[in-house]
Amino acid sequence: MKLNHINLGVTDVPGTIALLETYFGLRRVSGMPQTDAMSFAFDDNDALISVFRVKDANYPKIFHIGFLQDSSAQVLEIHEKLWLGGFEPGEPVTEHGRFVFYVHPPGGFVIEVSAQV
Repeated sequence: MKLNHINLGVTDVPGTIALLETYFGLRRVSGMPQTDAMSFAFDDNDALISVFRVKDANYPKIFHIGFLQDSSAQVLEIHEKLWLGGFEPGEPVTEHGRFVFYVHPPGGFVIEVSAQV
């Protein structure tokens, strides 16, 4: 089975898409709307992330999306890029066999970045 898409309701569509492109390598889908109200991007496996503007993004406390890296060094590299880009990612920690950190991007949800250790 292959994941087709994830649909996110966010308060800042352009900021969310820019973050996903800049720090996680997603690419906008040509031929689909790219506006302040909605945007669409593919990951490396062509899974689609649909981003729609909502007035108040209200996700359950445990909700997040995760990006798995090949190494702890890659996790640290993304952490540094986010920090230099003006975000405030949490400190990376080792837990449950992973090297991981979390960041709150514009839009109202959480991103996890991790690598197996």
